[in-house]
Amino acid sequence: MRNRPIPGSSGIVRTMSLLGDPVLHAACEPVTAFGPSLARLVEDMYATMYAARGVGLAANQIGVPSRVFVFDCPDDEDVRHLGHVVNPVLVEADGITVRGSEGCLSLPGLEAGTPRFDHAVVEGVTMTGEPVRIDGTGFFARCLQHECDHLEGRVYTDRLTGLRRARVLRAARRASWARQG
Repeated sequence: MRNRPIPGSSGIVRTMSLLGDPVLHAACEPVTAFGPSLARLVEDMYATMYAARGVGLAANQIGVPSRVFVFDCPDDEDVRHLGHVVNPVLVEADGITVRGSEGCLSLPGLEAGTPRFDHAVVEGVTMTGEPVRIDGTGFFARCLQHECDHLEGRVYTDRLTGLRRARVLRAARRASWARQG
């Protein structure tokens, strides 16, 4: 995927960072400048997420080490949640732990049963600096935790252990996208 405009959007589809890229494995920096460049980043992130058919995207997945993520994700009742968070903090992750299938745009085509809490709350601000609190359950809670992990320099494979972890990492090494570098 190369940087290109997406029809009907002001955003540019950016190149996706893939597993092993150093930007995915380091904590992101807080956003301190709010303005047109942040708004463009958020638009580009939406365009990239939609082009890749994802439900969430963190800024470091397009090579920008800033604490920002976007989402367009259903919960388990098929209610759509659409938004973005700047400088997010996962303030709650609780409830039952569910091992569900999880994938990532930075590991295209791969999935693994990954444990996540069934409830999550994220607080941060919007691209204009307005406070925001996002409460999610089920699949949407999984998405919130996944994106917050990205901003801390973790990918879902870091949450796996044993055979499950070995299998997905072996598949990642063998994937065509891993051999293109």
